[in-house]
Amino acid sequence: MAPAVVVIDSGENQEFEGKITVYVIVCVILAAFGGLMFGYDVGISERKHVLKNNYCKYKNQSLQLFTSCLYLAALIASFIASKVCSKAGRKHTMQTASNFSLLGVVLTSAGVNLEMIIFGRIFLGFGIGFAIQAVPLFLSEIAPARIRGALNITICETPTSLIERNKMEKGVKVLRKIRGVENVDNEFDSIVHACEMARQVKDPFRKLMKPVSRPPLVIAICLQVFQQFTGINAIMFYAPVLFLTVGFGNDAALLSSVIIGLVNVFSTMVSVYLVDRTGRRLLLLEAWEAILVVIMVCIFVMGFAWSWGPLGWLIPSETFPLETRSAGFAFAVSSNMFFTFVIAQAFLSMLCHMQAGIFFFFAAWIIIMGVFTWFLVPETKGVPVDSMLDKVWKQHWFWRTYMADDDCTTVVKVV
Repeated sequence: MAPAVVVIDSGENQEFEGKITVYVIVCVILAAFGGLMFGYDVGISERKHVLKNNYCKYKNQSLQLFTSCLYLAALIASFIASKVCSKAGRKHTMQTASNFSLLGVVLTSAGVNLEMIIFGRIFLGFGIGFAIQAVPLFLSEIAPARIRGALNITICETPTSLIERNKMEKGVKVLRKIRGVENVDNEFDSIVHACEMARQVKDPFRKLMKPVSRPPLVIAICLQVFQQFTGINAIMFYAPVLFLTVGFGNDAALLSSVIIGLVNVFSTMVSVYLVDRTGRRLLLLEAWEAILVVIMVCIFVMGFAWSWGPLGWLIPSETFPLETRSAGFAFAVSSNMFFTFVIAQAFLSMLCHMQAGIFFFFAAWIIIMGVFTWFLVPETKGVPVDSMLDKVWKQHWFWRTYMADDDCTTVVKVV
């Protein structure tokens, strides 16, 4: 099956010639390292919390601020990155993210006081905000539809971004390179046509407020909010604290959090294929209780890692049309960063006051998420990015009511 890039004019979907090339795989792998900024920060942050014993007894707002300030910075950066992504392209946005992150790492590593460390984490937040804005869009635009869910040196700019910025020769050259064929004229013409249609939209943020944009916008924001209310970042940020609370020693708590991190990494790979002193007897029983806690947390992390983790980013990146893609994804990223900030800032206080009730709180949200997904999130597997309107939104029992013909007849969506 050839990678599909479709122009929706007459309702007919046209597939273009092409194949999966080594260059595309290399570009996708390198771009995906943008997520390493996020994961590395989560892992480093959680280690800091073991330095305080009796954490629930002696709450420390400074450490909560240490964790959460990064995500507030990323929220602000996501809107700036949306403009940069449209004007300068996905590649330059990812390069800017790398520069911000490098500066943040230097300041954080060399920090001699809390203020300097927090200042460094703000730069890290800007790096994460820029990376999360650009990387999923890059992957959704460069990867063929049939392996888009799995692909979540040097990299190229996407043909769509180049043509959108009137770099026609570079656009067709990159298109030939990533498709692995010489005859890309039809696909090139369709992208040019789509870009011309997108230029008619002067204010993409205003376009997002129209009913036709409501389905992907609501889905994108809700997926990001619900992703945080699974409790995953509470687990990942404060895993050592949780294990200390149930009786682990400091070393065991750190080791258990490392195990969870490894489970998260390897379980995320699963998503590629499925689109992670009181007596001998009593002591043994208590040990099994502690082990059971680790096992259940690992099962929880596994479930998140092959579902809400990668798909929370994949679905918003593939459901917006070209003219509102950067703006819509900016809302998705900012929603994620805001609620990550909220969870990181509030979780320890909630844990101290609610104790075991905090897990019932997150469990209730998971039930709500399941209902939302069952009724309102459509299946997008194997659907080209530009075919979402006719094949997904117009066919959905609820969202099709927002697809008025006068709003949709000229909408063109392109990978």
